[in-house]
Amino acid sequence: MRKLVLALVVLLGFGGLVGVGAVTGLLAGMGGRQGQSWSQCSSGLGPWGNATVKGKRAAKTLSAESRRISKRIISIGKERDLPPRAWQIAIQAGETESNLRNVRHGDRDSLGVFQMRPSQGWGSPAEVTDVEYAINKFYDVLVEVEGWKEMRPGEAAQAVERSAFPDRYHEAQAMSAHLVSTVGNVSSFSGCEQLSSTSALAAKTISYAENQIGKPYVWGAAGPHSFDCSGLVQQAWAAAGVQIPKYSQTQYAQAGKHVPLEQAQPGDLVFWGTGRNPGAIHHVALYVGNNKIIQAPQPGETVERTELWDGGELLPTVVRPVPDEAARDSK
Repeated sequence: MRKLVLALVVLLGFGGLVGVGAVTGLLAGMGGRQGQSWSQCSSGLGPWGNATVKGKRAAKTLSAESRRISKRIISIGKERDLPPRAWQIAIQAGETESNLRNVRHGDRDSLGVFQMRPSQGWGSPAEVTDVEYAINKFYDVLVEVEGWKEMRPGEAAQAVERSAFPDRYHEAQAMSAHLVSTVGNVSSFSGCEQLSSTSALAAKTISYAENQIGKPYVWGAAGPHSFDCSGLVQQAWAAAGVQIPKYSQTQYAQAGKHVPLEQAQPGDLVFWGTGRNPGAIHHVALYVGNNKIIQAPQPGETVERTELWDGGELLPTVVRPVPDEAARDSK
């Protein structure tokens, strides 16, 4: 668990400032390489794009207009040679903003599928209520968002829309993945046929961890209703069929291959130790890409998805539970 003293430092604000600088320096240049790794998926949906009953059920409720617009989002994405992740992001944004309808009203001067505001430079009222224009404008802004390919789709949608309610975009996640797969004719919901076995397993691992968000931290717990830090990452990898030991120091020593932090990939284990000392490790979390982690922080808190933090204790080495050799052997 995270030390109480570190929590106090962060509360005072000093630790946060130090952490941001250190993490920025350590992880500079990671985003581009990770984007290449995950975008090799044929669907590009990443670990959040799994087909679920919820997604199919939600798609069945769409109106004829909404289905037409979702199809046009996908077809324009294809015409622009954008990866399916972009289609998913646009569908999630459109569903959240307008239920994928070309509405002529909204909050203040918000109009159209994506509730674009003419007063904020999105275009004229006639333009933003033109479905073709609106979809292309959304994509124009999306591709300028730094790191959008590595973000969770709802986060990328928020980066474009800048809503006061950013978490709402995640609610359309399952449905958008279903539409990308069925309407977009993507062969696999997981979209990882072309990824190494290591990356495909990491996707399952992250999906499990995402589903635990909000559950309480309990020291020594390893699910299903509560977790400590090492129990969470242990069970996340177990969900992908990979057994790793419990306890953070043991995981650092025995769970897999040691890799420099700047080469971290989604699914890797990141560690914190007093003075960055492997012999004094006290916390572990699951790296999910885009400088984000999922962790069970400490007593009184819950499993969360948050920024990778430093606090002067982030180790410069991560652990990859499935070594490259094991990935090749498992193909």
